[in-house]
Amino acid sequence: MQKTYATGRRKTAVARVWLTTGEGKFTINDRSDEDYFSRPTARMVIRQAFEEVALLGQYDVHATVHGGGIASQAGAIRHGITRALMKVDGELRPKLKAAGYVTRDPRKKERKKYGQKAARARFQFSKR
Repeated sequence: MQKTYATGRRKTAVARVWLTTGEGKFTINDRSDEDYFSRPTARMVIRQAFEEVALLGQYDVHATVHGGGIASQAGAIRHGITRALMKVDGELRPKLKAAGYVTRDPRKKERKKYGQKAARARFQFSKR
């Protein structure tokens, strides 16, 4: 039984992912994926890398994830799974790269600026 480790990130979420040969069980923070992700879209996102390379059901995934929100955590897990799959078999990289799963999503929340309400929103201007 071979264990492969990879780290995935998105926004402020960080996922540590271990792949082992198995029957396709997902364990996230010691809970099942159905229990951890109530949204079906989040469960779909974490399976996308396996579906792209037709390996769904061949590996068990154990992940610990913290930071960010639900969607961000799902994206981080997908990124970690992608990196782990590339460690297992380097031949999978072109297919995963074409799907856009290899590149870490660099988008983060823009900081609030001083003298403004938020990052871009200004306080209301009054001429008089």
